[in-house]
Amino acid sequence: MEVHTSVVDVPDPRVDQLTEIYKPKKVVRTKVTYADIAGLDGSAGKEGLPGALINQLAQMDGYLHVVRQFESPVVAHISGSIDPLRDIQTMDTEFILNDLIMVERRLERLREEHRRGVARPREQVQAEIDVFERLLAVLSEEKPLRHYNFTSEEDKLLASFGFLSRKPQIIVLNQSEDQAELNFKSPHPHTDVVSLPAKLEMDIAALPPEDAAIFMEEYGIQETSLERLIRLSYDLLGLQTFFTAGEKEVHAWTLRRGGTAKDAAGVIHSDFEKGFIRAEIVSFEDMITYGSTAEARNKGRLRVEGKTYPMVDGDIIEVRFNI
Repeated sequence: MEVHTSVVDVPDPRVDQLTEIYKPKKVVRTKVTYADIAGLDGSAGKEGLPGALINQLAQMDGYLHVVRQFESPVVAHISGSIDPLRDIQTMDTEFILNDLIMVERRLERLREEHRRGVARPREQVQAEIDVFERLLAVLSEEKPLRHYNFTSEEDKLLASFGFLSRKPQIIVLNQSEDQAELNFKSPHPHTDVVSLPAKLEMDIAALPPEDAAIFMEEYGIQETSLERLIRLSYDLLGLQTFFTAGEKEVHAWTLRRGGTAKDAAGVIHSDFEKGFIRAEIVSFEDMITYGSTAEARNKGRLRVEGKTYPMVDGDIIEVRFNI
């Protein structure tokens, strides 16, 4: 099984605007890593997913499920016909079955451990049994674990299990350029649906930038579906962007939503987090309005925040620290 990996920049016009202000020597954008993994064939109910495939999928933070919608007499479909809804259901079912097997096996071991009561206190084991029984109930209704709202304690408990149906996903309907969008909305939470004419996108990507711009203007295309998909991927994972900016470098950084100023300092450098004293914050909007950190400070728009400050998408930060 071959896995092809690609790292792409997240399109963000804010980086370009900050670059215009600072004229830095170096520009670094946020990135998303994609791994192209072999598709599924609907055999999990009989044989289970191959171990190598499970290992690859379990490492991912989320999924793009590319589903064929286009017709072609040249390229045959593995199932013999074009049916996007069937293919979507196949993937959901395979992931649910895989997770169901994992949950049942874990419950079996936990119940045996509870019966013996040797390694851990019975109440601790029972608490874990209760969690897995709730997961079993969701999966038994043929629902992916994206339907379950995990607490922070459950997140820690289940972090090492890599349940496949728990991960967020984007369903990408691969259509021809003359096809209408399929009227489909996933019944599952944490699942987005987007239509993408992949052949047309490939043709645009192969053009020189000047020709691609002319082509897009002629057809009224504001942005490529590829750029939109990259941004959707970034959002799907619950990520936000903050910046450090100066004449040496404009750098876009990735932080999970809800992350604090101290968390952001740790993303930049572990020493910043260890010796964190305070953060000086300017919003992106204020930076564009006033044109520099110094002017934002003069206008009273630079804020001094402590380690628990919840970062906002677009914040520009300078960390004060001492080791």
